Amino acid sequence: MPTGSQPERTPDGRYIVVDGRRWRATDPDIPPEPAGRLRGHLMAARRGVAAARRKDDTGAERAARARVHRAKVALGERGDPWWEQSPTERTARWRDGLKALDDAEADQRARADGDG
Repeated sequence: MPTGSQPERTPDGRYIVVDGRRWRATDPDIPPEPAGRLRGHLMAARRGVAAARRKDDTGAERAARARVHRAKVALGERGDPWWEQSPTERTARWRDGLKALDDAEADQRARADGDG
């Protein structure tokens, strides 16, 4: 897939198709700003998984994988399908997930600042 292009979607818009495999699409009703922040949390958590694996730190890996899962649920890519949720449930899902991820990031920053 060329850089900057959007992945193929199924006709119903619920899935993207990458290399012939279907993956649940992000909830299209998440506003752009929080969706971008959620994707940022997801990418940071994925980097955290990789770093923990390089250090063979199973506790850190488990924590990073939990953050990946939380971000993917908030984005609608895991958990209850977003197309089966009411608008109120969909909004609560991404807002609650974003708050939890923001709070976890702030806690992690505070711990890192206290270690110095």
